[in-house]
Formats: sequence, structure tokens, C-alpha cells
Amino acid sequence: MRHARVVDVPLSVDRTSGISLGEQLVGQVRDLVARGVLCAGDPLPSSRVLAERLGVSRGTVVTAWDVLAGEGYLTADRGATRIAPDVRVVPAASELPMSTTPPRSSRTRRSVAKTGQIDLRPGKAIIAELDTPAWRGAWRDAASAGEGAVPLRQHLAEYLRLNRGVVREPDDIVITAGARDGLQLVLRVLGALRGRRLRVAVEDPGYSALRRVVEATGHVAIPIPVDGFGLDPASLPTGEWAGTGTWEVAETPDVVVVTPGHQYPLGGTMPVSRRLELLRWARRHSAVVIEDDYDSELRYTGQPLPALAALDTDRDTVVTLGSFTKVLGNGVGVGHLVAPDELLPRLRTLRAELGSPVSAVAQRAIGRFMDLGHLQRHTARMRRAYRRRRSLIGRALAHLPGVAVLPMAGGSHAVIEVPDEAAAVTAAARRGVLVSGLGEYWAASASRARTHAMTHAPDTAEDGRTAPGREPRDGLVLGLTASDAHLERGMQVLWDVLKPGS
Repeated sequence: MRHARVVDVPLSVDRTSGISLGEQLVGQVRDLVARGVLCAGDPLPSSRVLAERLGVSRGTVVTAWDVLAGEGYLTADRGATRIAPDVRVVPAASELPMSTTPPRSSRTRRSVAKTGQIDLRPGKAIIAELDTPAWRGAWRDAASAGEGAVPLRQHLAEYLRLNRGVVREPDDIVITAGARDGLQLVLRVLGALRGRRLRVAVEDPGYSALRRVVEATGHVAIPIPVDGFGLDPASLPTGEWAGTGTWEVAETPDVVVVTPGHQYPLGGTMPVSRRLELLRWARRHSAVVIEDDYDSELRYTGQPLPALAALDTDRDTVVTLGSFTKVLGNGVGVGHLVAPDELLPRLRTLRAELGSPVSAVAQRAIGRFMDLGHLQRHTARMRRAYRRRRSLIGRALAHLPGVAVLPMAGGSHAVIEVPDEAAAVTAAARRGVLVSGLGEYWAASASRARTHAMTHAPDTAEDGRTAPGREPRDGLVLGLTASDAHLERGMQVLWDVLKPGS
């Protein structure tokens, strides 16, 4: 059998693609495995040999190999790196580290770059931002660390206490591969407990990936319209007297999935009054609230409210899903969940039966990155970058009739109200700029019609807080992970597309 050092695998790098070199290598190996070019047991070049052949740093190759090993693609065998004997393509919903099926593959994104297109759609990985000595060092330390390393759960317990107001012991935290993986675990446990398909309320418009998880696991998604403050508990079915001469016959949901800290995609923050009302509603109807703690780290105006779980002092109602995706990028699929005390033993058992989707090396690397303060510094950098890019969008599109950038307190995306969503998306694509339409985030056209029938979001919430802005009838959703240069070029195109008479 040939030694890994003399193997010639068709790998290459493109420094003009806008994608980090490490991410290119990871994507190419995944693609070669998926197409059967690389099979179980095949050797790969050593990091030193491949780095010399490609003209990149050895650390770049080591980091890529570590990520692929964490995903289960690679294994070390007597000093040689090989394709794992049981390698398989993981389903999209599992959201593993550097997800094996990202929304748009590295190969597709390279093609986009070469054809001159600029992709401003949300959901881009931020791996290039992580190509730093601190990040590579954390992975090297993790690869050589023994069992004495501080468990990731311990770091997460500190993070949740100090940043999200949630006090839990390390053993109360379940490691996941991200929000979708955590949601699958919770729905499987709740479905088994109730012995039937679950009725799951989801925000509309909302994060479509979570809605697809509900449907893919065999449960029923119930779209609930949102306003400028997110989901209104008064919109949830109660099965009780409606006060209008009729009974509200719709069955109550078993589960409510919400993004109270930063509603996606409209960006509203659920005020404390609604949060308390939602908890009262859930307890009254024996429902579980699943909080996707989306973008909580990326707020750059005002102070974020504590996580919804911080209000669940009885620890009987709220599951909180956390993820590093929006800070470290889509490629780093490491997350966590905390749950009511009644569910925790079952969740731990299910996690043990299914096995952890996050390798010990990946957990140690993230833990090391947190322990040395690098995560906090990286988060601060991303927060400043996102704020700068949002301001750039606002300045570029100012004074265009019928066009407005929705105000948001933070996050990694922007929503632009436009007169004609479909026309804007099509015209921008013809000019080489890819953007998402807001309509993609509605569960159904009927639900969207009901929401559009409302004139606009309320001016103030029950506690007097000002609403973040009216909900657009038509809009564009832009990710803020593109470079400043690409964003500026994209805004020039959008200005031409959206100006009167275009």
C-alpha cells in the first residue's frame, strides 16, 4: 500500500476566489468523497507535502485536515492520513462542523467568483475571518491535548451565565452540531413522550431551515405571523372561547419555536412583557418553548435582553438552542442546548445513543479558543464589521423612493424594503449580483397574505418600547459577510436596479 506522502490527490487552491484556502481544501475533499473519487481507506498526502505542492502554509492544511477528521471524513492510521473506513455523506439537516452540505457548495461559490458574480445572499461562511494564528493554534493545541483539557461544556456554562443570564451546571448542557441538530433531538424526545406527531408553532416569516427540520422529522409546522416585536403570544391558537361568539377550535401547539433576541429575518426583539406572556401561555397549555438564541452575540446598539431561559426560573418550559454559526461561520457547526429538567435525562440518553456529531478535537479547539479570550475578541471584530457594512448599505440606498433599510439592533443580515421584490431579485441577478427575496422566508403565500393585510407593525409595544420598524410588503435580504469591496459593488448595482425608471 502506498504511503500517504507519495499520494497525488487532485487538490488545488484558487487565491482569487474570495474563499479561504483551508475552506477550499475541505470543500474539495468532501466533493471527491461524494463523487467516489476518494474512497474509504484511501491515503491523503501529508500536511507538509501538500503544503509544499500547493504553496500554502502547513497550518492551513493541518486545520483543514483537523476539520475533516472532526466530521468523520479522515482518520490517522500509523502516521498516515486516510479517508475514514466508514465515511458517508451526512444528510443536510445534521449541520455538522463545516457542514457537509452547505446551502451553496464551495465549488459553486468558486464558479460564481470566476464568472464575476457577487453573492450577497445570507448564510455565507466566515472562515476567511478565522484564518488567524489564534484559530490555528487552538486546533493544534486541541489535537495534542489529552483528557485533562477543560471540557467545552464548562466553558459554555460560564458563557451562558455571564452573557445570557442562564445559570446551569456543565452537566446540564448538551453539545450539538448547531441549532438544527439540537431541534431534531428535542423533537424526537418530545414526540416519543407524547406518542404522536407534534404541532409545532413557527414564526412566519421565519428561519426556514428550522421549519424544514420540523417537517422532515414528521411533525406539523403551524405558521404564526410576527410583527415588529416578533411573535405575539396572542396569535397562538388556544382552543378556548375567542370572545367573538365562536369557539377558537384550532388545537394548541405542543411546541413553539421562537427567536426572541433577534427575530429572523425582520430583526425585532421580543420585549419582556411578551416573553412573560409566552411563558404563561406555554405553562397553561403544557407546551414547550424552544428558543433559538439567534445572533445574541452580534447586537451592536443597546444591551441584549437575557435569554428567554433566564426567565424560566422553574426550569420546566424553555429549551435554548445555541450555536457559533453566526460568529465563527457556517463551516464551524458546534452548538449546545439547555432544557427543562424533565427532558434533560432523555436528551442525554438520546445524544449518547446517536453519538456526538462533534469530535473531541473540535470541542477542545472551541474550548481553547474561548479560554484564551479569542472568541470574545473575534466576536467584537465581527460586530464592528457587520455594523459598518449595514451603514454602508443604508448610505448607498438612501433617498431612493419606496426603498428603506429596516432598522435592526444587530445581526449578520439586512432587510431592504423595495417596491417590487421579484423584479429587483431578477434584475440584480442579470447584472451579476445575487440577493434573496423576503418572500422566501414565509411558510406559505396564504400566511404572507394575512401578514401583509396588517397595515404595519405597532408603533409601540405594551411596555412603551418603540418598534424596530414597519414590516415590508416586498423586500430583499442581504448577508453582511461579504467583503466591503463586494458589498460596495453590489450596492452600486442595486441602486441602478431600484432607482426610478429602471
